[in-house]
Amino acid sequence: MLDIADALDRWSAEGRPFAVATVVAVGGSAPRQPGAALAVDAEGTAVGSVSGGCVEGAVYELCQEVLETGEPLLRRFGYSDDDAFAVGLTCGGVIDIFVQRIAPGARPQFAGALAAAARGEAAALARIVAGPAGLPGRALLVRPGGTYEGTLGDPERDRTAAAEAHALLGAGRTATVGIGADGGRCGEPLTLLVETSVPPPRLLVFGAIDFAAALVRVGTFLGYRVTVCDARPVFATARRFPEADEVVVEWPHRYLERTPVDGRTVVCVLTHDAKFDVPLLERALRMPVAYVGAMGSRRTHEQRLARLRETGLGEAELGRLRSPIGLDLGARTPEETALSIAAEFVAHGRGGTGRPLTGACTPIHGAG
Repeated sequence: MLDIADALDRWSAEGRPFAVATVVAVGGSAPRQPGAALAVDAEGTAVGSVSGGCVEGAVYELCQEVLETGEPLLRRFGYSDDDAFAVGLTCGGVIDIFVQRIAPGARPQFAGALAAAARGEAAALARIVAGPAGLPGRALLVRPGGTYEGTLGDPERDRTAAAEAHALLGAGRTATVGIGADGGRCGEPLTLLVETSVPPPRLLVFGAIDFAAALVRVGTFLGYRVTVCDARPVFATARRFPEADEVVVEWPHRYLERTPVDGRTVVCVLTHDAKFDVPLLERALRMPVAYVGAMGSRRTHEQRLARLRETGLGEAELGRLRSPIGLDLGARTPEETALSIAAEFVAHGRGGTGRPLTGACTPIHGAG
């Protein structure tokens, strides 16, 4: 439910009770991943989505039921072979949905998780979604340092769940985790849904050119925190890049050395100028970032590789460089080029192939 934290944080602050239905597990070609949520308040207002439309009506009714009874429930939805228009996933997948009533003030760990997610801060919410009677719905709020608030009803269970949630928080992942009711691996099993909220991933765009302006707009749309960096103050201005979160006038490699990056950071080098590109790429390719791409022709790419080898980079490091940057979409305009670049780093991060879905025989939605 942290994916709709902005709305739910407001509802919580206003004292509005609501029921939230959260995707716990998926199988086959399900359109939404664990953590996706639909919430309904007492007036019937709904926010979010659990299936992209397939079962929204049935889940909405479940939320209204749980609002009245206060009893959490776990329900499975799948494709109906007898009637493709019956309640089910006509795309052929299966999803498990956990529905729970949230009463503001009664569960401070929920309010804390929603507030952290709404502010873009790191936090994890670990909820029991399957287990012995009386336990489903209990939750822990886990902070980045490993501290936690709330209880799952047993100190050892709390410690185990907090450790599992802290590990997922460090990876920025939402997932289900199985533990024993005693907190170990024995006893009656419990299923935890661990939802994580992490700050938005960074998109570092080097080179204050027209293509960069288009890429800033696409990156912002995709939810990245976007920085534009260029050593030339006449080009690197907030006026030229109003949608960027940050515009920096500095030599690119020096900025990269001092700015925080992580395993989700995307680095796009659009300068195609050796005096900027080579020192910047030499450093970027040694960092544990998600993606490094550089603009330029194939001849420029070969010349750039030669210079990078002279800096001491090995073939494994050079193999991480995506250049010429972007997928082959036949792009011509800055906007089309930005789309091709974004399509590549999304595919790279999600494990996509970049090939057309038409004619493919593999599932559209993977397990990740």
